[in-house]
Amino acid sequence: MRILYLQTFPLFGSGSGTYARELAEEVAKKHEVAMVAPEDRVLSGVKMYKVDLPVKIAFTGHPEWPDCKMYTKVGGKDLSANYLAYFQKTIEAVNDFQPNIIHVHHLMPLTWIARFIKIAYGLNFIVTVHGSELPTLEKDKRYPFLTSEALHKAVRIIPNSFWTRDWMNKVLKDGFGDQIRVIPGGVDIDKFKKVDTEDIDRKFNLKGKKVVVFAGKLTPYKGVKYLVYAAKKIKGEVLILGEGSERKNLEEIVNKEQINNVRFIGHLGNDTKFLVKFYSRADVFVAPSVWDEPLGLVILEAMACETPVVVTRKGGIPLAVKDGKNGLFIRSRNANDIAEKVNYLLSNDEKRFKMGQKAREIAVERFSWKIIAQKFIDKYEKFATYPKK
Repeated sequence: MRILYLQTFPLFGSGSGTYARELAEEVAKKHEVAMVAPEDRVLSGVKMYKVDLPVKIAFTGHPEWPDCKMYTKVGGKDLSANYLAYFQKTIEAVNDFQPNIIHVHHLMPLTWIARFIKIAYGLNFIVTVHGSELPTLEKDKRYPFLTSEALHKAVRIIPNSFWTRDWMNKVLKDGFGDQIRVIPGGVDIDKFKKVDTEDIDRKFNLKGKKVVVFAGKLTPYKGVKYLVYAAKKIKGEVLILGEGSERKNLEEIVNKEQINNVRFIGHLGNDTKFLVKFYSRADVFVAPSVWDEPLGLVILEAMACETPVVVTRKGGIPLAVKDGKNGLFIRSRNANDIAEKVNYLLSNDEKRFKMGQKAREIAVERFSWKIIAQKFIDKYEKFATYPKK
């Protein structure tokens, strides 16, 4: 069977890119896989069709596209140029690769193309709803109608959490009924596991210190400023991994408040080995999102590295985090609560160790890509366009 994936963004530097990349590589162990994406890096077992974009457009920004435009602010000329590049490369891939089914990442804009292919070629497609596209659909009234129209041609619509499903239905105000199935994202449990971190200790002078880590895009949605304010009371080093539009504001807070235990590590690039080391070195991982986080793959990655997590009870996060078992919940936009919960874990080594073990156990048993990918393969096999190849 041949599966063609359509992805809107680069495959590194964001949650949806990581999701698309790791799912494709896992499925490629059993089937033939290709992907259309604005990406020229090699994936194991995946045939790549690179999209050369004349205009880079994102939902909330992207660390590899620091100067990109936003879908909520872009005009028709740029939107058309962007769309045409995706369209031409997708048609090329369909003609060359001859897939049995298409899997589209995000509700828009590539579902609009998949709808045309369904009509023109008779190829079925499924859609993963990542959630990061929903604020755009909520704010910009140009997009919901065309998106809903496209989704009605999909054989399955797959939100990554029940919260994402409910949010999608609220935004699009459309009943998709039996088309919807919830499947969460996954984590590569062989890649993300606890490792030695002596080199990290030496490089960043962390030996003997308690360490708190955040990783992700630095946008207002992620609520990192509340972690920065909390740092004044946190009894350890706070390391912030990632880049984004909010970094300058966060650095200004650090300087203005004279906070001396926060360090900005920046975007770690494409080598996950460094990210794994930071997850492993962290005594606590904090995700202080202020929006309804669809799930947060970085949370799963930290859990797989045996790190307890301190997170807001937002969106799909409770799918993975059980309060008091593998992490603790904090109130949104509350720096004092962050400091209190983090310090509780930092001062309780036995509790922290047990929660870290439980975090790994949950990641392995419920969120490994091997398990998640098989759920998608079942869908592909059910809806593949015959004859299967």
